[in-house]
Amino acid sequence: MRLFIVTNLRPTLMLFAALLFGSAPQIAAAEDVPQPQEYPRILKAIEQQGLTILGEMKVPGGLRAFAAKAGAQPLALYLTPDGEHVVVGTLVDAAGQDMAETQLKEMVDAPISEEGWQKLERSTWVKDGSPNAPRIVYVFTDPNCPYCHQFWKSARPWVEAGKVQLRHVMVGVIKQDSPAKAAAILEAKSPEEALAENEHKYEDGGIAPLETVSPAMAEKLEHNATLMTELGFSGTPAIVFRKADGSIGQMAGLPQDAALEMILGSR
Repeated sequence: MRLFIVTNLRPTLMLFAALLFGSAPQIAAAEDVPQPQEYPRILKAIEQQGLTILGEMKVPGGLRAFAAKAGAQPLALYLTPDGEHVVVGTLVDAAGQDMAETQLKEMVDAPISEEGWQKLERSTWVKDGSPNAPRIVYVFTDPNCPYCHQFWKSARPWVEAGKVQLRHVMVGVIKQDSPAKAAAILEAKSPEEALAENEHKYEDGGIAPLETVSPAMAEKLEHNATLMTELGFSGTPAIVFRKADGSIGQMAGLPQDAALEMILGSR
């Protein structure tokens, strides 16, 4: 006999309530999951309030279970038999085993799809390197991020040799003036030169922030930040690249040594 209980609800429900009542940013639906109309009505309503529904999971006990994300945080949603209520939490058996843990992790950690790569292409980014470089690497970059700065420096041999073009998807998430600095780079006559100025002057504070960020630019930066979260990242640098076999790879944080060559290729 198995006993099914729902536990650990309080922290998750607080986040869930915040999403429902609009205190969290809108998160776009994941690009490689079924369309919202395929979900039960209550899940479609929840998705419109900010959760990303990743798909249905198989669990015992007669419940329907769905994997979801609130930003980068994975959530398991359990639909009640009447189809009118959802429980957010953990379903365990008598031995304390989480019935959805493995499936939830696999769905949350799923690799970025080709559609995700296309979304990066359509985002607002700054070219860093030759337009004819054979390798393209996307990196979510905050002008104030020390690890972004270090990655920029580490990549110079590849970029300057014409082997790699970095595409910096600019976000402003670290400090209060990050959005204004990102806007200063993006609105410069030459965003590429402005990005380089920020990096060369990084130790002295970087590029001067704009006094005012236009609504249009603020919307672009917000879109980039939302895309970063949608692709499963919670901070910068966040790097998306093509592996040697053509598949899409991703890395959160500062790559070093072998990881650097995996992303940028051989020197």
